[in-house]
Amino acid sequence: MDSKRIYTKINYKVKNKMDNILFCSCGRRATLLKDFRKSMNGCGNIVATDLSPVAPALFMADKTYLVPRISAPEYFDKVLEICDKEDVKAITTLIDPEIEILSKHREELLAKGVLPLCPADWTARLCFDKYEMFKHLSSKGVRTVLTYNSLEGLKEGLEKGEVEFPVFMKPISGSGSVGIGKVNNWEEAEAKFNDGKFTYIIQELMTGGDCDADVYVDCISHKPVAAFSKKKIESRIGGASKTISFKDQKLFDFIEEVCAVLELNGPCDMDFFIKDGEYYLSEINPRFGGAYLHAYGAGVDFIKLILNNIHGIENQSIIGQYDEDIIMMMYDDVVIAKKSELMSDEFPLI
Repeated sequence: MDSKRIYTKINYKVKNKMDNILFCSCGRRATLLKDFRKSMNGCGNIVATDLSPVAPALFMADKTYLVPRISAPEYFDKVLEICDKEDVKAITTLIDPEIEILSKHREELLAKGVLPLCPADWTARLCFDKYEMFKHLSSKGVRTVLTYNSLEGLKEGLEKGEVEFPVFMKPISGSGSVGIGKVNNWEEAEAKFNDGKFTYIIQELMTGGDCDADVYVDCISHKPVAAFSKKKIESRIGGASKTISFKDQKLFDFIEEVCAVLELNGPCDMDFFIKDGEYYLSEINPRFGGAYLHAYGAGVDFIKLILNNIHGIENQSIIGQYDEDIIMMMYDDVVIAKKSELMSDEFPLI
């Protein structure tokens, strides 16, 4: 028997069982769940959880559950209960704060036969501490944005000529573009760094352009097997709303370099800057990015890769197998439902 085709940590014995997938904290990601339904083509159920009964994506799932806040002591026990009840074969979350929770419990999930689409615990911690990620990547020789975690470090960098104003400041563990901003001089740097709103890092301002990539890292080999790169045409708060696809082997090679020094699993949203013709990693969100819909629409189907990994099949690389100049134009949609269709009516009415 080919050992590469068996994911040894998963006790997946019956191939004819449904490939049920659990989406935690599904929120507004209704179109993503619609895409999953299309690609799964009846091979399993979509199970979704959220804190709120008016989370739109709940209405795209086959089975739905209301759960406590992720900070509640009983939260993960509830997730395990759902996994058992619904015979879940893979689990993911669609919000950043929950990724570390799943990563912390990877071995427990694997022992139950559930494939966790999340990084190893040590990698998850790096993804959400931007300064520690900078130190780790720098120690491995991987290009990343020059970063300081103190005003003293910035001052030393200015004196050495490593960096100059303007610089860029953002929360050390932030997401959704909250708290970010350009800083033009020392007085502004001191004021923002000490405003008490966040713990900040200070970075070199990268002005050579940027891009991002939806990457699928195989859960068996831990190597990237799909990458869809795109440039922003238009952005809204928290992410891109219009993007155009492109291909560059230099970027694909760099993605492999990045993945080689981390232990990622499943879908990742990677952001890059460009400087002097080279790519620099900005950050990694180890989950489905909001603009993965572009990749899916262009034929890069992570769902099939997940189903292979559920069955212990190591995916072969399909990196770069898509067309350039495919444009995504995001727009708003709605879910209409009766109050009686909600799982709970305990929510504020205006």
